[in-house]
Amino acid sequence: MHLAPPPPPDLDAVLRVGQALLPLSAWHRHRVRGLAHIPQEGPWILVTNHSLATYDGFLLGREVLRHGRRVVRGLGDKRIFQVPGLRDFALSLGLVEANPGAAEALLARGEPVGVAPGGMWEALRPSSARATVRWDGRKGFVRLALRAGAPLVLAACPAADALYTVYGNPLTDALYARAHLPLPVARGWGPTLLPRPVRLTHHIAPPLVPPPWDPAQEDAQVDALHARACTVMAELLSRGD
Repeated sequence: MHLAPPPPPDLDAVLRVGQALLPLSAWHRHRVRGLAHIPQEGPWILVTNHSLATYDGFLLGREVLRHGRRVVRGLGDKRIFQVPGLRDFALSLGLVEANPGAAEALLARGEPVGVAPGGMWEALRPSSARATVRWDGRKGFVRLALRAGAPLVLAACPAADALYTVYGNPLTDALYARAHLPLPVARGWGPTLLPRPVRLTHHIAPPLVPPPWDPAQEDAQVDALHARACTVMAELLSRGD
């Protein structure tokens, strides 16, 4: 039995944020390659890499909305929904707390769902590990796709990792491992935290269609589809502008 899906986004709020993103889009000369791979109907899961800047995902969501007139329902960290003002803002944009029940309900209603499997742990990786996939053990999105019969649409923005130089250090790793607190040591343009004006290009791969769900073979199916997704994401991240 599916849970009742979260309330729909406030389209006016979504459009206002889209307008507010225009300066960032211009700053980075943002573009998307492969928009034709976005399904125009039915449920699907948008799977992205997670940069330290994070906002590159919103730039992609804006273009997906412009292309297909569909709001991707992003799955967000539960901490977002524990802050009253931030919670209301996130809900107005269609974000939902990341949990399988809410995602299954949205997909059952035919809505697209967005997820960055690596989360903040991927975003905190040092620049020396740029363009690597930190999805080890992160298989929930694949299990969700398998059970819902929803295609995985992978998208990556390789240059997003060039917006900041991230320095690896034991304190960052320890804080995140023990308390899930992100405390990166990073710099942007010059000695500042202003993101560098690099060109951002999203690359979208053709959908990965999961096989028919076999409960008796689910773990093997999940492992195989997860391996395929990691391979596709690694290839997308290796692309230049």
